[in-house]
Amino acid sequence: MLGYTHPACLDHDTGAGHPECAERLGAVLEAVHAAFPALEWIEAPRATRGQLLRVHDERLLATVLSPPLAGTMRLDPDTLLSPGSPEAALRAVGAGIAATEAVMHGETDAAFCAVRPPGHHATADAAMGFCLFDNIAVAAAHALERFGLARVAIADFDVHHGNGTQAIFEHDPRVLYLSSHQADLYPWSGAANERGAGNLVNLPLPAGSGGEAFRQAWREHLLPALDAFAPQLVLVSAGFDGDRRDPLAQLALDPSDFAWITTELARLASRHACGRIVSMLEGGYDLQALREGAVAHVAALLGDGAPARTAG
Repeated sequence: MLGYTHPACLDHDTGAGHPECAERLGAVLEAVHAAFPALEWIEAPRATRGQLLRVHDERLLATVLSPPLAGTMRLDPDTLLSPGSPEAALRAVGAGIAATEAVMHGETDAAFCAVRPPGHHATADAAMGFCLFDNIAVAAAHALERFGLARVAIADFDVHHGNGTQAIFEHDPRVLYLSSHQADLYPWSGAANERGAGNLVNLPLPAGSGGEAFRQAWREHLLPALDAFAPQLVLVSAGFDGDRRDPLAQLALDPSDFAWITTELARLASRHACGRIVSMLEGGYDLQALREGAVAHVAALLGDGAPARTAG
């Protein structure tokens, strides 16, 4: 397994008191380094304009890559741009692309991208919900174009629905998007009847559902759909804001739930995709919950409970 990050991701300044802060990434890196000192880390490259244009509009590139000269600028009530944001955003996207290249070339089976800003709310033409570019969508588009894949799955267990990722791929049957998320929560999308071209599987869960309901949703609905799709690559939007301690949501999960879903996703990647799985950090706003969730997630990616790969 490989880890991808970049110091520039700490320089995206969201201002005092913002939940999506540099301390989040610092907490993840500190915890994962301490728990897995032998894990190899690679410095994320910058994404190129051409790679971004596979899913994003020129206008969004112009907005994100033209930061204020000083201070911060609001793109929406929750999403800010600072002088350090363009480099952070390019490195965050670049991490997913580099990790995809690594697993597709057989350099590693699994990769974890510890980056910010997160990405799954960014649409083709708009930054929103703390997200500037849709990191995982660009990685999926890269896999489709660069490697000619026919089936790429994106599994999203962030507590908020990945509206941007869904909107980008809802008419592309080569990409299966699966999401469990808290119902009636930002961005108020992801209803079960949102099916796209038959390639969307959304399971909204009521506030307070807890781990058993979360596991049941994946066990009975999302994982069977993923298994039937037989993906050649599994991408994961790994948000840890479903934890019961998170201040922005109330799904009431704990780190063992993140370990469980990661193990199940790794099993299906082993079955169908030569073990190829790339995870990208999304949300998580209680620092201790984020530390514990990330460590549980990485432990599962490293192989706890996941069988050896069996398919080509």
